[in-house]
Amino acid sequence: MLRGRIQSGLLDQVGVRTFASPLLPKTAIGRLHALMLDIGDPVWAFGRTAAALHGMDGFPLVPPFHLVTERWRNVSRVGHVVHSVIELAAIDREVAQDLAVTSPTRTLIDLARHEGSSTLTLALDSAIRDLQTTEDFLHRRINELRSKGRYGIPQLLAVIEGTEITRGGHSWLERRFLELLHAEGIPAPATQVVLSRRGDRLVRVDCWFADARLVVELLGYRWHRTPLQMARDAERANQLTLDGHRMLQFPYSLVAEKPAQMMTDLRRALAQ
Repeated sequence: MLRGRIQSGLLDQVGVRTFASPLLPKTAIGRLHALMLDIGDPVWAFGRTAAALHGMDGFPLVPPFHLVTERWRNVSRVGHVVHSVIELAAIDREVAQDLAVTSPTRTLIDLARHEGSSTLTLALDSAIRDLQTTEDFLHRRINELRSKGRYGIPQLLAVIEGTEITRGGHSWLERRFLELLHAEGIPAPATQVVLSRRGDRLVRVDCWFADARLVVELLGYRWHRTPLQMARDAERANQLTLDGHRMLQFPYSLVAEKPAQMMTDLRRALAQ
């Protein structure tokens, strides 16, 4: 019966198991809807396709469509790209234009695997502009996903840092730290202060609580990994200690995920 209706033009076969009336307008959203219906749940729009559904700048809704499904399904479709994940957390799933899609935050993280910096910057700026995510939430989600081998995260962080520079503000870590201080009623420190000199190098610190002679260094996600960088950090710390300063170091993960613990340590240091 189906074969006869297809041959007579009463039905169009738009997928392996999906058929549509030839009278329906052939729009991109309709083709995507048919493709996802053909694959069947669970499946989500992913990457460039998800960005288009969210209305992120620079991403038109055009094939090949990018989708993601659970790895055990082993799904493929000619002419489109079907990615797989072991699990897609509920926090990373949404509905946009009546289709299942990865959340804007997760979409940005996934885009970083394949897109260049300029395209990624457009997507990031439009997502923040349209209140689809915030820098704070994006940083927290990055921190949760980075331990799972997520490619592209360093590039996304570089893009975030670049957009922060163009806004003329502190880095996200510094802004977040200052917000936490304000919420706790702790007076703000001086930031990016030159406190000393080591040879021909100035020793600049992130935060300086002058009354307590306390230095706070905020360690970014990609901080100080090479032997040369570690040696320079040790020299800086030693010089500050010899000059009579005390120091606390708070890594990215602590600022993003455990701010209460960080504030407790800071209060103890300020009280001493």
